[in-house]
Amino acid sequence: MQNKKLSIRKIVSYLNDHEAEGGGFWLPNIQRPFVWSEDQIARLFDSIMREYPISTLLAWKTREEVKHRRFIDLYHLDIKLTDYQQPDNSHPKMMVLDGQQRLQSLFIGLRGSYCGKELHFDILSGAQVAPEDIRYRFAFKDKSQAMWPWVRFKDIIASNVPLIRQIASGLILRSNKELTPDEKDLVEINVERARQEFVNGENITFQELDGIDNPDAYKIDDIVEIFIRANSGGTKLGKSDLLFSLLTSSWDAADREMEVLLESLNQGGFAFDRDFVLKSCLTILGRGARYEVAKFRDGRTKEEIVNQWEQISNSIKAVRDYLISNTFIRSDKAIPSYLALIPLIYCRFHYPESFRSNPGIQKYLLQALATSVFGGSPDNLIDKIVRCIEEQRGFNCSEVFGVIQADGRSLEITPNVIYEEGYGSKAIHLFFNLWYGDIDYSPALNSNGPQVDHIFPQSLLKNVKDINPESGKRNLLRHRQESRDQIANCMLLTAEENGAGGKSDTPPDKWFDRSRFKTDDEHQRYLERHLIPRDTELWKLERFEDFIRERKLLIKGKFAFMVRKDREGEVQA
Repeated sequence: MQNKKLSIRKIVSYLNDHEAEGGGFWLPNIQRPFVWSEDQIARLFDSIMREYPISTLLAWKTREEVKHRRFIDLYHLDIKLTDYQQPDNSHPKMMVLDGQQRLQSLFIGLRGSYCGKELHFDILSGAQVAPEDIRYRFAFKDKSQAMWPWVRFKDIIASNVPLIRQIASGLILRSNKELTPDEKDLVEINVERARQEFVNGENITFQELDGIDNPDAYKIDDIVEIFIRANSGGTKLGKSDLLFSLLTSSWDAADREMEVLLESLNQGGFAFDRDFVLKSCLTILGRGARYEVAKFRDGRTKEEIVNQWEQISNSIKAVRDYLISNTFIRSDKAIPSYLALIPLIYCRFHYPESFRSNPGIQKYLLQALATSVFGGSPDNLIDKIVRCIEEQRGFNCSEVFGVIQADGRSLEITPNVIYEEGYGSKAIHLFFNLWYGDIDYSPALNSNGPQVDHIFPQSLLKNVKDINPESGKRNLLRHRQESRDQIANCMLLTAEENGAGGKSDTPPDKWFDRSRFKTDDEHQRYLERHLIPRDTELWKLERFEDFIRERKLLIKGKFAFMVRKDREGEVQA
């Protein structure tokens, strides 16, 4: 192993370049997808400009015909890694084992774009700030947003103009105004710093594992182990990433098969991910739901996943299809925890007949999701339910409920369980799915989906103040956030209703006023749909507490079919 240093511009030029020294830098398939946000990339560039060190990278120099892919230049949110796959070859190449996120960020910033936007630099930034604040301002902008003093950063770094002053003068001309002498000096200072940190200084160190001159030292199994150890010490990789790296090392089609499965599962607005699929695999194969790298090193787990992949993926898809066909769940927003589905996937895989003809499954899903019993650390609970399914040779809802309750988790749905949901909570869309029923949770564009909005706008409620007994001033907030955000002050609106010219901060006495509707019937149907008390006096700001009290009664009536009842059959308050 040897340490090497390069300038940032030089190492970025080596990415995806077979002709570069060492055969260029590439990403092995064991690497997870790129996950950094625009803000994280901007912070990396700020750190470099502030001369903060970049951690050492790790690369494997090899001729092995290992599966690998290119770095992404034109990044977008729907990226498919299989589109970047490279043909297997025995040419020399440098495989990046640690440092993908940093190198990919540098590549996007200096040579590419993020969702169609290029990295820009506020050429007049750089004033002293606290260590945790941003000193050098970077942001991804399209051409229409890139107004002076924002300049495209790659123009500074890629320029081959020999003099700093010439580069600075070119940028100053773009301002289309007369700059002060201090501003001109600042432009030149920032250009000089950028060139020093990104072009002239050898600010990137990488450790090279030479598998060409010393091929016996670094076999593919050794590299996977090095990758896991290099990435398991911090938060750079999750356990599922490490497990997937072991799977891809022996299954060439793993990336493609996983991508195809997730694309199928997520049609219509769901958000299944690789973590969920891997946990389902472990559970189906009887290895337990907990992520443990040792499970993938036992020589059997990987082989069984590969051999049974079609049956495994079919079981996962069958449970997803059940959600759409047999429940009120239509999108990601209505699933507080996907983990509730894993016992069902286990049942579908091992006892398909029990899964197909089981009315208890819908009841299980409703109560498990509404009461968030799979919150916290549910791996042990999943294993217990799986053992119950195994003992019963199928899914027995009452037995499963007994397991959940024995684990100290409550399945009781009371009105308070519903009332405690609110704006931004995980389960509010689950209850709204039940409440509204026919609303479209799967529009062609995500921005056209239904939106939770406050009935009494926050801006109005925040202005209601009480007298502070200590000071005598009216400065005590009467309606705190939990009161403003409660489900009794929320309604579900279409994107059109909540968009420009829509409800916005309109108070309820105006939003629900009869004059907004064509007929009395239309007005009454709207009030009924949203469970709005008919007494118009309650729509006034000063009657907020009374409105909430009356609307809670309407909500309790709406969900009477599912909440716990006492011995006389009355809904519990």
